[in-house]
Amino acid sequence: MELNITRPDIVVPVPVDPSGRNGPTPGQARGPRWRGSSCGLFVPAHVGQGSVLQRIVEAVASAPEGSGATGWAALHWQGARWFPGCTAGGEPLPVPVAIGDSVHLARRPGVQLCRDWLFDGDIMRVDGLPITRPERSICVAALRARSMEETVQVICMAMADDLASLDELRDYAARIKGRPHTRRLNTALEVADENVWSPMEVTMLMRWRQRHPVATLLCNAPIFDPAGSHLLTPDLFDAEAGVVGQYDGLIHERRTVRRRDLETEELCRELGFELVTMLSTDLRDLGSFERRLDAAYARARRRHAGQGWTLDQPHWWVDTSSVQARRALDEEDRQRWLRRTSA
Repeated sequence: MELNITRPDIVVPVPVDPSGRNGPTPGQARGPRWRGSSCGLFVPAHVGQGSVLQRIVEAVASAPEGSGATGWAALHWQGARWFPGCTAGGEPLPVPVAIGDSVHLARRPGVQLCRDWLFDGDIMRVDGLPITRPERSICVAALRARSMEETVQVICMAMADDLASLDELRDYAARIKGRPHTRRLNTALEVADENVWSPMEVTMLMRWRQRHPVATLLCNAPIFDPAGSHLLTPDLFDAEAGVVGQYDGLIHERRTVRRRDLETEELCRELGFELVTMLSTDLRDLGSFERRLDAAYARARRRHAGQGWTLDQPHWWVDTSSVQARRALDEEDRQRWLRRTSA
């Protein structure tokens, strides 16, 4: 496939050129200055495979016309922060390449050939690289997830970077109805929220809903005082019960973050909220979080939240709770209102 990548520091693989003008000669290709990429394509030996973007380009370069990167690779190419292209242990994931269901290619190391559907309009070019449209890329990644929780995480983390909205994903999912695992995909779309900021918030959200299924949970909803001053934006909030949920990851060990957490605890007490925190260590025993959650609800039933708060947004506040609202922001407002820290 012919590629014209416009991003810096990316080298497009080239075939052997007997003249040596547009690629290595046969002799040079066998020498130490060139590295075989795949299927008879080469890049200079100094071009390493440590760059995820470079790996994606090399995987797509040897695919036939009409193909494109999909799944996590397409999302990463579009700047999705939560799709790094490696496992939790740092091992590189194979690059998924959509080749349609009528093309047959031999397997290649480091490449996952996806022989499945490709609708008209599913392939688009971004900075010279053919990739699948965001809705398809997200659905592919979600369908390959190993659990319902991971499926919801894929959807929420792609929406966190505004690559697709829930409505757009539901419309696309309707087009692939009946394919394997689409029932789980549609269930995940009902659970997902456009205003989740980290994968662990999804874990807390799903555990909370399983434990208290009738609770109406708000994700990252800003809370104000009656005068319109911003008080806090908890990860999860059951406004009816007055229970606030926060995820406490490794970043919360930093002194400045820990100080802010303590201030949040004090503020919740003043407002009459019950605060429950999921710790990173709870992942080894989520039963401990569930017990603390039950205790928070029990305490909340014994008292009522104060009247010193509201969810009504003042005139000066810019709503960023949906993909549509975030897409409407200009760059200055994005920098001001979307500064989020990793959990």
